[in-house]
Amino acid sequence: MYLPRHIFTKLSPHRRHFSQSAAAAVLHPPEPEPLTYLDGFPRPDPKHDETIFAVPRADSGKNISAKERRAGRLPSIIFEQEDGQHGGNKRLISVRTDQIRKLVNHLGRSFFLSRLFHLEVRAQFDSDDVVESVRVLPRHIHLKAGTDAPLNVTFIRAPSRALLKVNVPLVFIGDDVSPGLKKGASLNTIKRTVKFLCPADIIPPYIDVDLSELDVGQKIVMGDLKVHPALKLLQSKDEAVCKIMGQRVSEIQKKSK
Repeated sequence: MYLPRHIFTKLSPHRRHFSQSAAAAVLHPPEPEPLTYLDGFPRPDPKHDETIFAVPRADSGKNISAKERRAGRLPSIIFEQEDGQHGGNKRLISVRTDQIRKLVNHLGRSFFLSRLFHLEVRAQFDSDDVVESVRVLPRHIHLKAGTDAPLNVTFIRAPSRALLKVNVPLVFIGDDVSPGLKKGASLNTIKRTVKFLCPADIIPPYIDVDLSELDVGQKIVMGDLKVHPALKLLQSKDEAVCKIMGQRVSEIQKKSK
């Protein structure tokens, strides 16, 4: 049965009419406030900020990579990874081998892989023609066995809204006052890094592991780690990070003789 428009309106007394501005607000909700580092948690040291310079690379392959290395360039790739789960939109580039080697040697491999860098792709290393300027996170670096010379490195783009999987390095503190270590026990380090899903703007350069209250036989598990509440642990919270190990009976007997 057909109902005239005025009758339908009367039958819907709770019908609401939105203005154009209200409709726009519904379609385009305001952007959430950007996340920031909180007091008491580690944050990147600005003195280590550095721009990584790169040039486009047209082709890939074993022979191309060998040629790049002979020329002092490191074959690299930048991936798109907005949600921290899937790759795509890759750009083949080459970076300066000496710059990457310096950064890895200075920071340490695990700290290099948990630090954001500004990266500029230029037509040539000495050119002012910038092809792309982007914030990136090093994802993988392949080092030559025996010499630790870098062979290739992979980056992912790290825009503010990205969620990135990061193996965050651990830094152990408080060992000088640990009751267990003061008794002559030893620290058994089980994990050197822990994997978190991190908002790109607040990737921690490292996580402090406080040993100051740890006695013999006690341990710290991943769920004990103090991190920014926006970080999501991607490993079991019950997995051990470290433990204070007492001396074996045989070792104590040897010392008493």
